[in-house]
Amino acid sequence: MGLARLAELHGVATGYAPSPGTDVPVPDGTVVSVLAALGVDASTPAAVSAALSSAESAAVSRLLPPTLVLWSPTDGAGPVAAEGPGAGEGADRPLPAALTALPAGSTLRVEVEYWQSARGETVELPCVAPVLATTRVSATPSAWARLPLGVHRLSAEAPDGRTEQAVLVVAPDRVPGPPARTHGFLVQLYSLLSTRSWGMGDLGDLAELATWSGRSLGAGFVQINPLHAAVPGAPTDPSPYRPSSRRFPDPVHLRIEAVPEYAYVHGPDRERLDALVEKAAALREAVLGKGDKGEGAGTESGGYGELIDRDAVWELKRAALEILDRVPLGPGRHADYCDFLAAQGPALEDHATWCALAEVHGSRWREWPEGLRDPRSAETSAARARLLDRIDFHSRLAWLTDGQLADASRAAREAGMAVGIVHDLAVGVHPDGADAWAQRDAFADGISVGAPPDAFNALGQDWGLPPWRPDVLAASGYAPYRGLLQSLLRHAGALRIDHVMGLFRLWWVPQGQPPTHGTYVRYDAEAMLAVLALEAHRTGAVVIGEDLGTVEPGVREALERRGVLGTSVLWFERDWDGTGRPLPPESWREGCVATATTHDLPSTAARLTGEHVELRHRLGLLTRPLEQEQSEEHAEVAEWLGCLARLGLLPGGDGDEEESIRAVYRFLLRTPARMVGVWLPDAVGDRRPQNLPGTWDQYPNWRLPVADARGRPMTLEELTASPRLHRLAEVLRDG
Repeated sequence: MGLARLAELHGVATGYAPSPGTDVPVPDGTVVSVLAALGVDASTPAAVSAALSSAESAAVSRLLPPTLVLWSPTDGAGPVAAEGPGAGEGADRPLPAALTALPAGSTLRVEVEYWQSARGETVELPCVAPVLATTRVSATPSAWARLPLGVHRLSAEAPDGRTEQAVLVVAPDRVPGPPARTHGFLVQLYSLLSTRSWGMGDLGDLAELATWSGRSLGAGFVQINPLHAAVPGAPTDPSPYRPSSRRFPDPVHLRIEAVPEYAYVHGPDRERLDALVEKAAALREAVLGKGDKGEGAGTESGGYGELIDRDAVWELKRAALEILDRVPLGPGRHADYCDFLAAQGPALEDHATWCALAEVHGSRWREWPEGLRDPRSAETSAARARLLDRIDFHSRLAWLTDGQLADASRAAREAGMAVGIVHDLAVGVHPDGADAWAQRDAFADGISVGAPPDAFNALGQDWGLPPWRPDVLAASGYAPYRGLLQSLLRHAGALRIDHVMGLFRLWWVPQGQPPTHGTYVRYDAEAMLAVLALEAHRTGAVVIGEDLGTVEPGVREALERRGVLGTSVLWFERDWDGTGRPLPPESWREGCVATATTHDLPSTAARLTGEHVELRHRLGLLTRPLEQEQSEEHAEVAEWLGCLARLGLLPGGDGDEEESIRAVYRFLLRTPARMVGVWLPDAVGDRRPQNLPGTWDQYPNWRLPVADARGRPMTLEELTASPRLHRLAEVLRDG
């Protein structure tokens, strides 16, 4: 009982329910290991007793939790409380329970983050009797209502002399919503090559796609994969969901010719740069099957054609960027760079320092000389001085990439997009990467994130990503999380959060243990959502949660209450509480992005033809006989096609694959979903998934260019001219 109580106090589950009515106990050893990762010794009965006594004593004596949330009510159009003096005056803001539970006669002081009253006076005002509030706002009985949105410093003093400080997050109670119902494209940016890109899609291609689809098709958004910085290696992990840093983008996405300094390269450096451009063209043509390797390409890549080689692309771009780095910045450009450095502060310096150290010692920072494993050590400080030029180089790359992200966002807005570019936030970071080094105290040591066993995976999953410690996040006022969101939302019309359930709890797997021996650790979802709502409000960004799979009861309701859109995929939307048949379009939820597929699922063409089953059979991934899998898949597809036909969405019958795909999107447009996402490869009949879960080297995950129905890679220019795509676009315009 002592261990269970100790675990409860620290948000660690001692059991879980994989399905209703089924309870699975968590091994005691797992609980002990997870508590240890949270800095709690539970290794012996005596240690448990001591830790429990300490935790309960702290709970009783604590005046305030580390972080509190004050929600600012919104109306239908948006927040009534903007930032600044007088914001939200008169709004009804229920106070956090921790404030109303303070001892009689306690006083509070709120030091506002962004503003003070004109004269800076401090006045005491009644708040909730017998509590008094002290705040740097002008004298008014609505002092709490006048607090601006932001992250403020709250201090409390009890009559017995005890004092405590906390962070107060004042947040709008809903994130911004799409200004209008809209549709747009979903695409993995690396897979979208134009005739100008260097072997993989880049930010120039993103701007072109946004401009074309917004102006020509009336699209309201383009959703892309995470552009987070990758961990360099040989080879680099191609997955965009295991990044080195989530806060800073990867310069591999740069359009080299769009860097302003490119025009000012002369002499021998121009010759070197031109040679790199020629090599890049050859690399691009090889991937597109139009170079020397076009005929018969793919024998070394499992028959999938020449694959996108991120490392080869980066080798060329890095050499080009080294040349561009030698071009002095003009006065205006230099001033802009200095402003960027000041705005990003120590976080960018740490990221660039890790990049510079990785050039010298390799990317596995846990194998670096001991002193360099600590970003705050004297040895690291000395290394910063020695590597100043390289730190500046990597800082400059972050600035250049940020600039091209801004250009893509501006292109989307100028094309009339209602939402714009939808960026993607991965659930975690690589344990060897820059974030894990720079914020090592915020990550749980010896733990990785995953998923418990379920009906689809009896062994559970271990994603190899270290989780944030909820206690450290709370104690810091969620500073790492706030910084991450601020960076991602700088140039985003919307943010998709992968595995959004992680704002509530995550499955922690102790190092050396199978995923079946993990447990859930709970986060302060109210604080996580408040910070998210605040930062989204500051930029006007929509928020989309990937809430597929096993979702804890109450999570979707909590997200909906805060305005976070969910993700609804056609094949999963059934009347699970009734007939089990396809859910009629009018019964779908409004607060979602409705799609036919995702990057982890078969394309619609592959689903309709059953080719995805044959692919899994060829790779030995089926757990049942092929005939059984095919029969069940055929029945499911036939049921959906029958539904589409009954609704009059399939006028030509179900024999035409292209018409069936159009019918699928006609169906999605009939739902009340606020956003309808079109998987771009669906528009040209691509059969190949971008990622096949459960595979590593058996399938070229994250390395395939968008292709047509025959598997022939297509350029962005060919895509935009595709008659098949334009026939689908007519459906979208009519919808």
